[in-house]
Amino acid sequence: MAGDSSQQVFFIDDELIERMLRGDAAPSPAKQKHPASAPSLATAVALASEGRVEDAVQELESAAQRGENAVEVHTGLGHLRFEQQKWSEAESNYAKVAQLEPKRPAAHYNLALVLEKQSRFEDAEKAFAAELSIEPKRWQAQLGRGLCLLKLGQPEAALACFEAALQYIPSREKGPGPDRILFGKAVALHQLGRLDEAADLYKKLLPANPNSVDVLSNLISLSIVWKDELRVKELADRLLKIHPESPPALEGLASVALSRGDYSTAVQHCSRLVKASPNSYEGWFNLGVAYQKTGRLEQAANAYRESLRLRPEAVEANANLGGVLQERGDMAGAREAYRRTLAVAPELPGALWNWAIAAEREGNAAEAARLFEKLVSVRPNWEDAAFRLGYLQLQRGDYAGAVDSFETCLKKRPDWIEALLNLGLACWKFQDLETAAVTFRRVLAAQANHADAMRSLATVLIDQKIPGEALDLHRKLVAQGDPAPELSYNLGLLLQAAGDHDAAVECYQAAVERKPEFSQALLNLGHALKAAGKPDEARQAWSKAVAVDPQLAVEYF
Repeated sequence: MAGDSSQQVFFIDDELIERMLRGDAAPSPAKQKHPASAPSLATAVALASEGRVEDAVQELESAAQRGENAVEVHTGLGHLRFEQQKWSEAESNYAKVAQLEPKRPAAHYNLALVLEKQSRFEDAEKAFAAELSIEPKRWQAQLGRGLCLLKLGQPEAALACFEAALQYIPSREKGPGPDRILFGKAVALHQLGRLDEAADLYKKLLPANPNSVDVLSNLISLSIVWKDELRVKELADRLLKIHPESPPALEGLASVALSRGDYSTAVQHCSRLVKASPNSYEGWFNLGVAYQKTGRLEQAANAYRESLRLRPEAVEANANLGGVLQERGDMAGAREAYRRTLAVAPELPGALWNWAIAAEREGNAAEAARLFEKLVSVRPNWEDAAFRLGYLQLQRGDYAGAVDSFETCLKKRPDWIEALLNLGLACWKFQDLETAAVTFRRVLAAQANHADAMRSLATVLIDQKIPGEALDLHRKLVAQGDPAPELSYNLGLLLQAAGDHDAAVECYQAAVERKPEFSQALLNLGHALKAAGKPDEARQAWSKAVAVDPQLAVEYF
């Protein structure tokens, strides 16, 4: 938060006007470098000293029309118009002086001042540089040029100017000049990231300038960077006594409240901040964060929109707005916010995640998978993203891709049960039965009674034609009260084909108990009972099967 150089007070070093106001005699002809003074100049000075500035201006304008000494007349006009704060008119006069006498001391300096007053810092810097080419040791010009360079974002060049100004300023110089140079140097160091050196200078300036808004503001800025919350609060409270609605002070207090998780207090400080400084991006953004953390989502969305009014491409504000809108159920608005975010920062993990989750919830599996895949490529160690990607790949039939995704999850979390289960399913679907069985066994090693793992492993064992172990798992599931009818049926088929009719009957009966109208299970139950030497019970099973599905009568006969 550099000081505003447009608020600095400079004096106009106009030697002729200053001499006449002091009543000094004109230089002797032998020493005079310019033509004789314009006759109207003394009249204009007298009028100005009486407070009749406009009359003095008219007097000199008439003199200019009569062709009197142009340099002195335009110098006098520039001085008077500077006092009137008519910057463009003063600029015209001083530009004329610099044109007529390019080597005249103070001509370019005065021009630089009025350019700086109009915030034309690039032109002002060039004019200060022109003055320094004539008078290299003019410390005021070094100071002015340094301040312009700060405004132009060139702190290193500015620092050189402030160092030169300190070198050339007389040791006896009193007033604000030395402090202005030191403050400018501190700001340059601050911008260059040389924070300790900047802080030392700010602290050196503060005792002589205890009410300096700029010094206090910049010390608050440094304390925020250093996360020195006590110092931030101390300086902010001090600044608020001087300036009750000081934006830097309110920003400092808000940062402390946010850091401490005191979001209600942060709302209060940020609300005051945006009222005092409605064009503060940071104020609106932090207000949005504070509202979001306190669950006031509509206010949060409005605050983020205000911050985006000031910085439409701001990544953090767009991403947070998307999150708030997503939480409120405005999926179209959320998607647009995420789209703007990723247009600026295409690999921002948080935005990719949120947009992918939104797409998945809307049923757009293809878009969600694309976004999760991008996220995993950006953050390979984000196992949650890899899991979501694997789940979508499994649903879409990309079993090889799902295997890769779930293996990525398990590299970070080898004991992640859900990832192991899904990896096993992907391997099974990919017809890698051996790996599927090993994976499900890993789950059961961690959780011996995990029903999903037992059911899945039993299914794999059926496909592998290993009925004995599958039957053991089936019986455990029955004991737990959770045998899937289809699992019981498939195991019954396998046992029946192996000639173990009694075990097959057991499985078919378990299937029918869970699903009474399971006609195929009833039909095969009849076959297994007949093979087991129980024809009466077999006929009863077939009768029930035909009652459920009359078409099965064909198979009966």
